[in-house]
Amino acid sequence: MSTQADHGHELIPRPQQTPDALRTALAVVDPARLEEMQATKDEAFAKAVEWQSLSPVQSWVLIWARDIEIARRPDLSTRHARAKADLEHQDSVVAREALRELSAVLDEAMKAVRG
Repeated sequence: MSTQADHGHELIPRPQQTPDALRTALAVVDPARLEEMQATKDEAFAKAVEWQSLSPVQSWVLIWARDIEIARRPDLSTRHARAKADLEHQDSVVAREALRELSAVLDEAMKAVRG
């Protein structure tokens, strides 16, 4: 696992981008999603074989690294939860702002894991 970055408290260090490291990290920060992770991993590996390409597996790793980045950082996790809660707000301005914020959180997490 890598060293902590300078964006505040982190629940765990950023895991390496391997299936085992990501699974271990998810078991700590969001264990309720372990079954979902396994199902999407199985799909990605099946597509990789079918397509004769590693791109589905690479995408799977990046998506889970991003989601774990959000879960391991309370600042991002709070922003993510708040934005998701407001996505279907009856006030369209609030809903649009929530979509913008959700996109910003996902982008920030992806940039962090891509290093």
